[in-house]
Amino acid sequence: MEYTITLPENQKPISLQELFTEEWLLPKKMRHLLRIQKGVLLDGKVADFQQVVTTGTQITLTLNEADYPYQPLALGDARKVRVLFEDEHLIVVDKPAGIKTHPNESTENNTMANHLAAYLAPKKTRPYVVHRLDTDTSGVLLFAKTPLALSLISRLLEEKQIYRRYQAIVTGNLTHSQTITKKIGRSRHDRRKRVIDENRGQTAITHVEVHHHSLKESQVYCQLETGRTHQIRVHLAAIGHPIVGDVLYNPQIKQAKRLMLHAYQMTLVHPFSKEVIEIVTESGLWN
Repeated sequence: MEYTITLPENQKPISLQELFTEEWLLPKKMRHLLRIQKGVLLDGKVADFQQVVTTGTQITLTLNEADYPYQPLALGDARKVRVLFEDEHLIVVDKPAGIKTHPNESTENNTMANHLAAYLAPKKTRPYVVHRLDTDTSGVLLFAKTPLALSLISRLLEEKQIYRRYQAIVTGNLTHSQTITKKIGRSRHDRRKRVIDENRGQTAITHVEVHHHSLKESQVYCQLETGRTHQIRVHLAAIGHPIVGDVLYNPQIKQAKRLMLHAYQMTLVHPFSKEVIEIVTESGLWN
């Protein structure tokens, strides 16, 4: 697998080692393999990691496919893919509610990853899952198109450098914006569920901004600072305002036709071009 990347106009002079470690955030194992396999070329020659690169430098990276195993995906339906952004490294799609992000069994072919595999097959490219949306959540979903991009984007996600904003419609009159910091852990009684667990749970931070409120329902924006399973759903239920249509965390209420949670916006700095990419869905819960 060979990739050629041209450094952007705003690239300051820097050694390859610093570029890989400090800016691209390449994992130690990947850097080690690139070094011992002589997998980095500058102007067609094997590069020394202390060489300085700058604006316009072309870097060719070769990854051994055996070092980055790929789980084959059954091809789904390419017509179900709605692309919001795509280049040679990344692809962002608008996931409908009711479709899983990826399969759990090799025989499945009706997840977003399967449909994207079908869409990318003519380009001889594969989708790599970066993050997930719950089956019943719609909206912005990011995939990498190479193991190199996957590594970089995953690190950006870990470093909390990808901004994600959701729309939700919740039950009741939520009158003020707030930040929820309740820790989240697994339920002991239902393997599907997560619960507030301040003793053994993981840190979880959700910023909630009220867009509109009324006695019966309120419209809110939620920004994730962490990415725990069911985080927004658990946090909103914990403050007494569960999401409309959430059969798991508020089964007593009259249900809507779907879970009213939508990944509305994503903003990130492209790992190679350094451009700020802002993706906003045309669809939404109230726009």
